[in-house]
Amino acid sequence: MTVEIHVPVLGESVTEATVGKWYKAVGEAVAVDEVICELETDKVALEVTASASGALAEIVAEEGDNVEVGALLGKIDETAHGTAAAAPAPAVEEKKAEAAPAPAAAPAAPAKGVNARPAAAKLAEEKGVDLNTVTGTGAGGTITKADVLAHLSGAPAAPAATAAAPVAAAPAAAQEEVVPMTRLRRTIAKRLKDAQNTAAMLTTYNEVDMSAVMALRAQYKEVFEKKHGCRLGFMSFFTKACVAALKEIPEVNAEIREDSIVYKNYYNVGVAASTPSGLVVPVVKNAQDMGFADIEKEISRLGGLARDGKLAMEDMMGGTFTISNGGVFGSLLSSPILNAPQSGILGMHTIQKRPVVVNDEIVIRPMMYLSLSYDHRIVDGKGAVTFLVRVKENLEDPQRLVLDL
Repeated sequence: MTVEIHVPVLGESVTEATVGKWYKAVGEAVAVDEVICELETDKVALEVTASASGALAEIVAEEGDNVEVGALLGKIDETAHGTAAAAPAPAVEEKKAEAAPAPAAAPAAPAKGVNARPAAAKLAEEKGVDLNTVTGTGAGGTITKADVLAHLSGAPAAPAATAAAPVAAAPAAAQEEVVPMTRLRRTIAKRLKDAQNTAAMLTTYNEVDMSAVMALRAQYKEVFEKKHGCRLGFMSFFTKACVAALKEIPEVNAEIREDSIVYKNYYNVGVAASTPSGLVVPVVKNAQDMGFADIEKEISRLGGLARDGKLAMEDMMGGTFTISNGGVFGSLLSSPILNAPQSGILGMHTIQKRPVVVNDEIVIRPMMYLSLSYDHRIVDGKGAVTFLVRVKENLEDPQRLVLDL
């Protein structure tokens, strides 16, 4: 019996994905709930698991193909379970043989000996590409459609050129690497540019003396970790400080929806995180109801999922305000771009000891620059400056956060 593999529901407002990688080749054994391929959506990478045991009988959607919800990805043959289980062993031996230092005879092999997906072979034939010159990135070194497209992007010379042509093109090829943008990277680029084009974006700046927060952390970090099982970081202080300021300046926690302004009476704080795949913004939901330990645990959980590429769509939905911490990379000052449709984003930066004047005396204090980018269509300058001042006051006197002042 053949079981079809379809694109699952991807999440609210997400209707399309790109096939990122197949973890199984045709003929290989699969088990129930085993990950067989990965889909890239606008926000996260989504793993597709097998709903039956057997062998992968057919791959319908190749790596790099765009697919909609419900589309057919491939098929599993439940009756080929035994045969498929032994298939991976020869594949490993083939890989080792290819990796051996003596494949000098390989160029003489005809194109028909190349392991290529049907879509890749068809595209190569249409474009006149010799498949022997294409590096396969699919399972077992299989050449995919995306591999052929990448080869075309990085090889502008005529495919029928003589052996002398590659020698002439080698210096340019050695200096450039053409890599197709992932769906996530394309989406990040589009969303950031759309935010610039749509919002009347402006940034205001201030600085905060981090002495009080650092002293409080140093005093209580051990007992805090012992009691709650998590570290006391800076992000819980900034999250609490922002929530308190958002309650006072509600337009920073609002958005424009058609011809109306929607004020949010809940505070879902997005925490921007950098991953190998790109920038993601998991959301701490209902931060107004959470204590310091709850916030630290949730940020730690979401950060771990982000690093492992395991964030679910719901982990990044519903944010009302965003905090971006460029300071972890050494940024001294920046103007973050809004996370549309939100009207505000706070930029944290590196803590740096600087001379400041306190009570008419010059002292050395650990200082951090803060920036607030905001949508001037909703937020006036007075509101933006007041918001940033409130965040500063809450951090320089963190007892205000504990007493809800």
